Amino acid sequence: MNRVALLRRGVALEGVTVGYNALEGVIAIAAGLAAGSVALTGFGIDSVIEVTSGVVLWWRLRAELGSRELGPAVEARAARWAGLLLLALAVYIVAESGRRLLTGDRPGESVVGIVLTAVSLIVMPLLARAKLRVAGSLGSRALRADAHETIVCAWLSATTLLGLGLNAGLGWWWADPVAALAMLPLIVREGVEAWRGEGTDGEVA
Repeated sequence: MNRVALLRRGVALEGVTVGYNALEGVIAIAAGLAAGSVALTGFGIDSVIEVTSGVVLWWRLRAELGSRELGPAVEARAARWAGLLLLALAVYIVAESGRRLLTGDRPGESVVGIVLTAVSLIVMPLLARAKLRVAGSLGSRALRADAHETIVCAWLSATTLLGLGLNAGLGWWWADPVAALAMLPLIVREGVEAWRGEGTDGEVA
């Protein structure tokens, strides 16, 4: 497959990622707020933040297809904002999870959240695998880094699903805030790397 075809495939994959994450984020936030689930709300906010990364990379790949360059300052600014938002999300999770654990504020069940995270647990690894293949063929470190972010989303899906499932199936209300806290290492790492500009480079490939 020639480079143009690979770039087009990369653009298509990023388009699917952005569209899915946007829809996933809106549904997760709405369902999370309705059920009072910190884990599901945090998962949704992270999905929306991930849209930023996907849009920037989609733009970069499109720019190469059109023989144009995306200034590194634009990408750096977008990455810093995404990193800042992720770190703010981490603060929210700590504060809200801590409050719920201390007060015993029990979240409601969320069938929508369980179905959504289960679907994401299937979709995200498939997207990540496809991105890694295209990244390897293009020699694109940026696309490879984005694929790893998609893998992180899959892990967050698993953590959130576990918390929601334990709450719904066994009545373990504390599993929801604990699942949210378990998401912190991945979210903080993502946030710090995005703020520092790690994991990507200034070139498309």
